[in-house]
Amino acid sequence: MRIVIAADHNGVAMKKRLAAWLADRGHEVDDLGTHGGDVVDYPALCASVGEQVAGGSAERGIVVGGTGGGEAIACNKIRGIRAGLCHSEFLAEISSAHNRSNVLVLGAKVIDEEAAVRIAEVWLITPFKGGVHQRRLDQIEALERGEPLG
Repeated sequence: MRIVIAADHNGVAMKKRLAAWLADRGHEVDDLGTHGGDVVDYPALCASVGEQVAGGSAERGIVVGGTGGGEAIACNKIRGIRAGLCHSEFLAEISSAHNRSNVLVLGAKVIDEEAAVRIAEVWLITPFKGGVHQRRLDQIEALERGEPLG
């Protein structure tokens, strides 16, 4: 699977750990930065990840920030992106199974690197359940198109 990954200055170490773990499992990983400790603004990184995932050049994306809150908001502004902010394995499971999230957002100030790996693993292996959850995703897509619900 081709996975794009990015992090702001808070998440560089976690991003490196995740990229290595993903590559060790046979995934093609495209690291979009940042690569150092200089303070960067995360919206452009989120846009790069989101555009590649929504455009089909990557199957999934991972974004790491301080808490991940701002990153989740920015990612979800990209049409076709369903970014899930996951600070636990349970949230990762629900994000994949119910929301078919295509971008995982993590907070390096909230969880440690080992937890991030476990969360990413659950997120990647959990299948989408469909059914009622697909109906809800259809409604979310209608909202993206500016259509009223109901």
